[in-house]
Amino acid sequence: MHAPDVMDSQLALDNDDLRARMAYLIEQAQRNHAIMCRHQAFDLEIVGAGSFPELVGTILGQLPVIADLDVVTLSLLDPNADIFTVMGRLGVEFDDLPNLHFRENAADLGFDGVKPRLEGFAPDAHQPMFPHAPSNLASVALVPLVRNKRIIGSLNLGSRDVERFTPALGTDFIEHMASIIAICLENVISNEMLKYIGLTDSLTGVYNRRYIDRRLIEEIARARRQGYRISCMYIDIDHFKNVNDSSGHQAGDEVLRDVAGRIKAELRLSDALARFGGEEFVVLLIDADLENASMVAQRIRASVANTPFSLSNGQAIDVSVSIGVATLEDFERDHAIEGVAQQLVAQADAALYRAKEGGRNQVVTSEFPAQAGIHTPSQKLEA
Repeated sequence: MHAPDVMDSQLALDNDDLRARMAYLIEQAQRNHAIMCRHQAFDLEIVGAGSFPELVGTILGQLPVIADLDVVTLSLLDPNADIFTVMGRLGVEFDDLPNLHFRENAADLGFDGVKPRLEGFAPDAHQPMFPHAPSNLASVALVPLVRNKRIIGSLNLGSRDVERFTPALGTDFIEHMASIIAICLENVISNEMLKYIGLTDSLTGVYNRRYIDRRLIEEIARARRQGYRISCMYIDIDHFKNVNDSSGHQAGDEVLRDVAGRIKAELRLSDALARFGGEEFVVLLIDADLENASMVAQRIRASVANTPFSLSNGQAIDVSVSIGVATLEDFERDHAIEGVAQQLVAQADAALYRAKEGGRNQVVTSEFPAQAGIHTPSQKLEA
């Protein structure tokens, strides 16, 4: 082969190699662009999340897909269980978020400073962050969620690829992602806390009318799908004006708080208690028929009437309550939920009125069908 032929052949090989490298670089650029687009879409979605479950569900559900991970979990610092309690009261179903967990102390997260930890998976050390770890998990990235130089939690990423997360890798990208997630979490939690404050009564700490009105509509819709019964109790403190007149408004406030506490002690976590204003309370009992609701009402009545109230001034006073109970046993699906909700509360209120007229310190029940204007006979349960 002549020298020019050799040069031409080498040039052709070099060109082929260059084209292959260019094709690889283009492929990598396209892949990186696709990854960047997915992450940008993810960022937009979490920034636009309007609720705690929506945000956490997006993080835990979509991040493993867009980042090609085998598991993603979220640890949130919650020293006094405030977040857990408020989110639960706002209806968050934690069973739907098994990869979300709460920690009491920052030390439980295991960070020394605010830098991510990239390391091989060690079951004993990492089990708290990955309580439902998939089999063959090989490497993990534990990324602190930081706001105003304060750790609020940890984003935990796991892969079956042993080379995916190693101490030698750069962490700029996952730190940037964690910072966006931290901002979104802080904003959503703050908004949910404000929502909760707006749905609670400042004096007694129980829900207010706005909450129970909204919750009742939600529960009726859910009951239509799942076929359970709903009961409503309307509770009024007997002769409450006499308490204020004889012992003062501070004593009246103490009685309201104590009555709320005694009512709440007889309820399940799934039930809801609200102060409707003044000395009136409403209880929503989920999956409770008339008989069961009546038993709960009698326990509440006895809890209030049988034990005197000890006031901060040393005085002890007797207090009683009257209770009206109505149960939504069955309903036609073509009735508007808002109307059914209003009628159920009105039926319980009417039963309460009969309890007051009948001598107070008693429970009166009434079964409530959905048809407007139809009322079944009430039954008075003597104290």
